[in-house]
Amino acid sequence: MSILVEPLHSIERGPDVTAIIVNYNTAHLLKPMFDALEAGRGTLSLQVIVIDNASRDQSVEVIRRDYPSVELITNGVNVGFGRANNQALPLVRGQYVFLLNTDAFMSPGALAETVSFMETHSDCGVLGVKLIGRDGTLQPSCRYFPTPWNVFLSSTGLCRFFPKTRLVDDMSWDHTAIRECDWVPGCYYLIRREVVDQVGLFDPRYFLYYEEVDHCRSVRQAGWSVIFYPFTQAVHIGGESASSEAELTKHGRQISTLQIESELLYFRKHFGLLGLLTALSLMMLGAVINACKYVLKPSTRWDVTAYLPAWIALKLLIQTRLASQPTR
Repeated sequence: MSILVEPLHSIERGPDVTAIIVNYNTAHLLKPMFDALEAGRGTLSLQVIVIDNASRDQSVEVIRRDYPSVELITNGVNVGFGRANNQALPLVRGQYVFLLNTDAFMSPGALAETVSFMETHSDCGVLGVKLIGRDGTLQPSCRYFPTPWNVFLSSTGLCRFFPKTRLVDDMSWDHTAIRECDWVPGCYYLIRREVVDQVGLFDPRYFLYYEEVDHCRSVRQAGWSVIFYPFTQAVHIGGESASSEAELTKHGRQISTLQIESELLYFRKHFGLLGLLTALSLMMLGAVINACKYVLKPSTRWDVTAYLPAWIALKLLIQTRLASQPTR
């Protein structure tokens, strides 16, 4: 299989889409991901850029051997997801920029269909699709901005007492309709080129997590829409790169220092110091509430992830100088 990449001198308009793929220790996923990309592009012309974040497996060798037309950037160290994507920007020639995870496998024709939608909806700046797991389970695909309050409600299970609060993940509907939302996950992230030219791509302070949340906030502030498109989908395994750094929880969400750090950076950036301290206070309160649940209900299974983030956050608050700078 060969991904089509037109030489720059042979085209005036540039390729239809520039696909940017960040790889970190996922050599085993490259073939199915590239196969799905080829089946998903339809008749679109592609420029494909892969940034390898100092993989320790055979990823670079596999790409050089099996996909010679791919434009490859190799990093000597892992610079993080956001910074790695940003590295591709000087090379971008496509009319659309498409971010794809190595653990996301789109349906046949998916990329062509979503580009076609954006061609006829000029207000759409960023588009995501329906995401499902290997077993077909619907994953959060149409999401809303996190706040200290809605994160607290979700982490403690108290959201049922506040039904009017919009949670980050609203799974109460069937996800069969096109819907405008706050942000879509970065594993399938189609961006209009004008948007990248206008607001850029990712804030490099986020090493991992919250990059697309922050970016979609900038996109919406610039007057563009962020759209969830449900009529095609991608199978998203999730956590393949992150699992090489830390184990995943039983819920498939990594409880890691990187995730909590990005959350603190995001709250400080968009809610200020008062918002950051509010978020930390609610984290601590949530830890107490969750600990009390296990004390009052001995039959409840103990889950360290219910209180660990608060203690990690306290340490990070010092390391990041009140979330004003990243640790890496």
